[in-house]
Amino acid sequence: MAEPLRVVIVDDEPLARAVVREYLSGHPGTEVIAECANGFEAVKAVSELSPDLLFLDVQMPKLSGFEVLELLGREVPVIFTTAYDQYALRAFEVHAVDYLLKPFSEDRFAEALSRARERRQARAQGTADPHVEALTEATRAKGPLERVLIRDGAQVHVLPVERIDYVEAQDDYVCFAADGRQYLKDQTLATVEAQLDPARFVRIHRSYLLNIERIGRVELYAKDSRVAILRDGRRLPVSRAGYARLAKLL
Repeated sequence: MAEPLRVVIVDDEPLARAVVREYLSGHPGTEVIAECANGFEAVKAVSELSPDLLFLDVQMPKLSGFEVLELLGREVPVIFTTAYDQYALRAFEVHAVDYLLKPFSEDRFAEALSRARERRQARAQGTADPHVEALTEATRAKGPLERVLIRDGAQVHVLPVERIDYVEAQDDYVCFAADGRQYLKDQTLATVEAQLDPARFVRIHRSYLLNIERIGRVELYAKDSRVAILRDGRRLPVSRAGYARLAKLL
């Protein structure tokens, strides 16, 4: 006998969660293991319970459905449930299993659930898995980021971009320096650079993106390199190409 499909329902409206739960009750082999009223609860539930499927609303307070997915990456297949049709393209760009437009019928729900089971079987057989970069491509469509979301286990840190001092590449991660702390995220520096406002953040070195508002002064360090001295005294290397880019903004 196949393992039950373990489901988490995420929606800020109790009635909407109840509809999904009721429809699921008519499908043997499914089990609702958590209900969440916002994105923070969803990240925590997925981190702790590792469900097989997520029913996820798009427009929610605190974190949107797409921001939840950005934090979770490829960990769990998702079926979006929303009253707004304008997000459908973005949903499939991030490889959503399906997109249910509220109010959806029981037949349409059953169709989406069937697709989820097929996706589960395909993944069990080792076939194609969603690529996490599609998530950042979809969020990038809205223009420069206003905040950065960083997952730390079941916790989520929300950093407004104006609080970021600089971003440093560290092996397969990037490190965001803000408020005297450092936050690691599994992402490339090139991806972060493409998401941040180029009028505020500049690539001063192959390993550093700098918030130009934090610059105190720039000094010559060697023949072809300089050092940026931040207002709090921290020193970051500036390459020749980085200085050329920086000079255009200063």
